[in-house]
Amino acid sequence: MNDIHTLCQQFGQILNKKTKMKNGVCSVNFHRDLQVTIQGRPSRSELHSKASFESLDHGGNALNLGETVILEEEVPAFTRSLTQNGIIVSAIHNHWLFTKPVILYVHFQSVEPPLQFAHKVAQAFKVLK
Repeated sequence: MNDIHTLCQQFGQILNKKTKMKNGVCSVNFHRDLQVTIQGRPSRSELHSKASFESLDHGGNALNLGETVILEEEVPAFTRSLTQNGIIVSAIHNHWLFTKPVILYVHFQSVEPPLQFAHKVAQAFKVLK
């Protein structure tokens, strides 16, 4: 099994993002480049996405978690890509009212080798605008 820091770096390479290790959790953060207003005011702070893994076992499986902001019309293709690859979509909801366009947040998870999860998430992100 790879050392967790090496595994974390590989996780970030697959997702083409810089990683962060803290308290045994490897994570990457994304920022979606969307033009959004909340209550008529431009907002850039709420356009985040994240993927992480933790609780790596001796078999190489980890708890993998993700969340992304998503446009309403992107939901079907994105969630289809995740579920067809065995990733659980655990929630789809709004965080804010009065957004234009409508933005939602998709939460997803799996227990599997983190690099497999990263490849599946990278594939799902390709369907987004």
